[in-house]
Amino acid sequence: MEKPNLSLIKEISGNDIEFENNILDIIKLEFPEEVKLFKTNFKDKKYLEASNNIHKIKHKISLLGLEKGLETASAFEIELKQGNIKLHHSFIEILDKIHVYLSK
Repeated sequence: MEKPNLSLIKEISGNDIEFENNILDIIKLEFPEEVKLFKTNFKDKKYLEASNNIHKIKHKISLLGLEKGLETASAFEIELKQGNIKLHHSFIEILDKIHVYLSK
């Protein structure tokens, strides 16, 4: 099973530890708020807004090396705009993995 990692961030940073830490700090700051907003919009059946929230979250999914997670999030973003919620559980699993990873 795919796990979050810093491979892409390290590749982008060119081994600049300060840059890596700054990116990680930004993710840790923004991710919980973006997830909270997504969950609120989803619960309120504001699927277009929730889809827009997914779009923002996808960047963090990508930065944390979750290629399959990114594919799932992209598909869910599109399907949610049409009211299709079948990928919700899979998306929440991705969010939970990231939450656990960032909590370390």
